[in-house]
Amino acid sequence: QVQLVESGGGSVQSGESLRLSCAASGYTFTKTCRGWFRQAPGEERKGVALIEGDGSGTYADSVKDRFTISEDHTKSTLYLQMNNLKPEDTGTYYCAAELGSCLIKGDGTVYRSTGIRGVWGQGTQVTVGS
Repeated sequence: QVQLVESGGGSVQSGESLRLSCAASGYTFTKTCRGWFRQAPGEERKGVALIEGDGSGTYADSVKDRFTISEDHTKSTLYLQMNNLKPEDTGTYYCAAELGSCLIKGDGTVYRSTGIRGVWGQGTQVTVGS
Protein backbone atom coordinates (compact mmCIF):
# COMPACT_ATOMS: atom_id res chain seq x y z
CA GLN A 1 0.00 0.00 0.00
CA VAL A 2 1.38 3.37 -1.01
CA GLN A 3 1.51 5.91 1.79
CA LEU A 4 3.00 9.33 2.33
CA VAL A 5 3.37 10.35 5.96
CA GLU A 6 4.20 13.91 6.92
CA SER A 7 5.87 14.90 10.18
CA GLY A 8 7.66 17.84 11.72
CA GLY A 9 4.80 20.27 12.10
CA GLY A 10 4.18 22.20 15.29
CA SER A 11 3.63 25.56 16.91
CA VAL A 12 6.41 28.13 16.68
CA GLN A 13 6.90 31.87 16.96
CA SER A 14 7.47 34.23 14.10
CA GLY A 15 11.06 34.05 12.85
CA GLU A 16 11.64 30.47 13.94
CA SER A 17 12.23 27.44 11.73
CA LEU A 18 10.74 24.01 11.14
CA ARG A 19 11.62 21.11 8.87
CA LEU A 20 8.83 19.00 7.51
CA SER A 21 9.44 15.44 6.36
CA CYS A 22 7.40 13.27 4.05
CA ALA A 23 8.26 9.60 4.29
CA ALA A 24 7.05 7.27 1.57
CA SER A 25 6.17 3.66 2.28
CA GLY A 26 5.40 1.11 -0.37
CA TYR A 27 6.60 3.67 -2.87
CA THR A 28 9.72 5.31 -4.24
CA PHE A 29 9.53 8.88 -5.45
CA THR A 30 9.73 9.08 -9.22
CA LYS A 31 10.71 12.07 -11.31
CA THR A 32 7.15 13.22 -11.86
CA CYS A 33 6.00 16.30 -10.01
CA ARG A 34 6.05 16.03 -6.22
CA GLY A 35 6.18 18.52 -3.41
CA TRP A 36 4.35 20.46 -0.75
CA PHE A 37 0.99 22.19 -0.56
CA ARG A 38 -0.56 24.31 2.16
CA GLN A 39 -4.14 24.91 3.18
CA ALA A 40 -4.98 27.72 5.55
CA PRO A 41 -8.31 27.74 7.42
CA GLY A 42 -11.13 28.76 5.10
CA GLU A 43 -8.91 28.86 2.06
CA GLU A 44 -8.18 26.56 -0.84
CA ARG A 45 -5.12 24.38 -0.99
CA LYS A 46 -2.18 26.06 -2.69
CA GLY A 47 1.23 24.96 -3.84
CA VAL A 48 4.23 25.91 -1.73
CA ALA A 49 7.22 24.12 -3.26
CA LEU A 50 7.47 21.56 -6.05
CA ILE A 51 10.10 19.49 -7.81
CA GLU A 52 9.86 17.85 -11.22
CA GLY A 53 12.53 15.66 -12.75
CA ASP A 54 15.97 16.33 -11.37
CA GLY A 55 15.43 20.05 -11.40
CA SER A 56 15.64 22.44 -8.54
CA GLY A 57 12.58 23.39 -6.59
CA THR A 58 10.05 25.98 -7.68
CA TYR A 59 8.25 28.06 -5.10
CA ALA A 60 5.30 30.29 -4.45
CA ASP A 61 6.44 33.90 -4.19
CA SER A 62 5.42 34.13 -0.54
CA VAL A 63 8.00 31.52 0.52
CA LYS A 64 10.88 32.19 -1.86
CA ASP A 65 14.22 32.65 -0.10
CA ARG A 66 12.71 31.24 3.11
CA PHE A 67 11.66 27.68 2.24
CA THR A 68 13.74 24.96 0.59
CA ILE A 69 12.48 21.67 -0.80
CA SER A 70 14.82 18.69 -0.97
CA GLU A 71 14.69 14.94 -1.17
CA ASP A 72 16.70 11.95 -0.03
CA HIS A 73 16.24 9.08 -2.45
CA THR A 74 17.99 6.63 -0.15
CA LYS A 75 15.34 7.26 2.49
CA SER A 76 12.40 7.84 0.13
CA THR A 77 11.80 11.08 1.96
CA LEU A 78 10.89 14.57 0.83
CA TYR A 79 11.70 17.56 3.01
CA LEU A 80 10.63 21.16 3.38
CA GLN A 81 12.97 23.40 5.35
CA MET A 82 11.05 26.46 6.50
CA ASN A 83 13.02 29.40 7.86
CA ASN A 84 11.93 32.80 9.14
CA LEU A 85 8.37 31.59 9.56
CA LYS A 86 5.56 34.13 9.51
CA PRO A 87 2.00 33.96 10.86
CA GLU A 88 0.70 33.77 7.28
CA ASP A 89 2.56 30.46 6.90
CA THR A 90 0.04 28.90 9.29
CA GLY A 91 -1.89 26.00 7.83
CA THR A 92 -1.98 22.30 7.16
CA TYR A 93 0.91 21.17 5.00
CA TYR A 94 0.42 18.26 2.62
CA CYS A 95 2.98 16.22 0.79
CA ALA A 96 2.04 14.95 -2.66
CA ALA A 97 3.64 12.88 -5.40
CA GLU A 98 2.87 11.35 -8.77
CA LEU A 99 1.28 14.58 -9.96
CA GLY A 100 2.45 14.22 -13.55
CA SER A 101 3.75 17.50 -14.85
CA CYS A 102 3.19 20.68 -12.88
CA LEU A 103 3.77 24.41 -12.85
CA ILE A 104 3.48 26.63 -9.80
CA LYS A 105 2.52 30.28 -10.22
CA GLY A 106 3.68 33.03 -7.94
CA ASP A 107 0.46 33.05 -5.96
CA GLY A 108 0.70 29.31 -5.31
CA THR A 109 -1.77 28.22 -7.97
CA VAL A 110 -0.58 24.93 -9.42
CA TYR A 111 -1.25 23.87 -12.99
CA ARG A 112 -0.76 20.15 -13.38
CA SER A 113 -1.58 17.23 -15.59
CA THR A 114 -5.31 16.67 -15.81
CA GLY A 115 -6.82 13.38 -14.80
CA ILE A 116 -3.96 12.51 -12.48
CA ARG A 117 -5.02 12.32 -8.89
CA GLY A 118 -1.58 11.73 -7.41
CA VAL A 119 -0.66 10.38 -4.01
CA TRP A 120 -1.30 12.57 -0.97
CA GLY A 121 -0.37 12.50 2.67
CA GLN A 122 -2.74 13.25 5.53
CA GLY A 123 -1.14 16.58 6.37
CA THR A 124 0.74 18.11 9.27
CA GLN A 125 -0.27 21.28 11.09
CA VAL A 126 2.01 24.31 11.26
CA THR A 127 1.02 27.22 13.48
CA VAL A 128 3.09 30.38 13.61
CA GLY A 129 2.42 32.90 16.35
CA SER A 130 3.20 36.58 16.05
